[in-house]
Amino acid sequence: MSFADRSLSCRECGNAFVWTAGEQEFYLQKGLLHEPQRCPDCRHRAKAERAAQRAQNMHDIVCGSCGQPGQVPFEPRTDRPVYCSTCFETRRGAADAQLST
Repeated sequence: MSFADRSLSCRECGNAFVWTAGEQEFYLQKGLLHEPQRCPDCRHRAKAERAAQRAQNMHDIVCGSCGQPGQVPFEPRTDRPVYCSTCFETRRGAADAQLST
């Protein structure tokens, strides 16, 4: 399959941008079916806004297993322990191992 550069219009800002043949090939390799709707600048801005939103929703915790500080994307309840990422993955792996035996 051969690709050629295509000119598209951004749905956010309305500016024209080029969807290169290399980008089209990348989309195909990743299984992405639709062409981009936003120009690279608007994509980067939207990604930064999502990252900022995630950061605002993080809550500080002290791990119930190792005592290290951490952050979680939910408001912890006082009646249940909360774990850092490392301890959570360790506990998840142990639980999965128990289920498979």
